[in-house]
Amino acid sequence: MTNQKQLNQMMRQVQKMQADMAAAQEALATELVEASVGGGTVKAVATGTGQLQSVSISPDVVDPDDVEMLEDLVVAAVTEALRMAQDLAQQRMGGLTAGLDVGGLGGLLG
Repeated sequence: MTNQKQLNQMMRQVQKMQADMAAAQEALATELVEASVGGGTVKAVATGTGQLQSVSISPDVVDPDDVEMLEDLVVAAVTEALRMAQDLAQQRMGGLTAGLDVGGLGGLLG
């Protein structure tokens, strides 16, 4: 295969990968993950792109004498929701570059 044909094939692969990545990012923006802590008393919902959508707190966990516990639960729920969103994004985006063959790139540039 000539260098030009290899370059053209690689460019098509890159363009397809870019389109696939854009579609995956759009989908991630609409996918939601939910983390629950404290036996379900505090929940955090985030998009697959890591944008926090909501936090819900059960009235049962609201204790004016122990605000620190509630703060800890909120931090834990948000942290877990964002971790789940990151995992989802890695799962969706990770396979997109697997088919890209850049092995011949060195020969094309050299």
